[in-house]
Amino acid sequence: MRHALALLALSLTAAALVAGGPGTMAEEPAESAPRLAQATAGPPPRLDACLSAADLREEVSEKRVIEPVAAIRAARTVIPRAEIQRASLCRHEDGLVYMLTALRRDGHFVHVMVDAKTGQVAGQY
Repeated sequence: MRHALALLALSLTAAALVAGGPGTMAEEPAESAPRLAQATAGPPPRLDACLSAADLREEVSEKRVIEPVAAIRAARTVIPRAEIQRASLCRHEDGLVYMLTALRRDGHFVHVMVDAKTGQVAGQY
């Protein structure tokens, strides 16, 4: 329970930092966001396992992955007006990815996968 609360606090803090502080959600035109091929068939790709909050902190402190705030910034390039609800560091194929869940203004959830080493958006589902 304590780890879940810590991860939630980290996610909310990171989202507030990316947004520029509370109540300052910048409106960007949708045309300015790069377009990704959106997967239309089925759920997001299968993730092998997500790391605990302690493991995430270790990976970040050892500089093996980017910080969660950087992953959130990358996700915001493809979903600029969505609210990030959750960010998890997970194993996928041969590496680690951040899987972010965002709530769009139209009420739909979107999953964005960000490569944890490079910070590049790997997909939107």
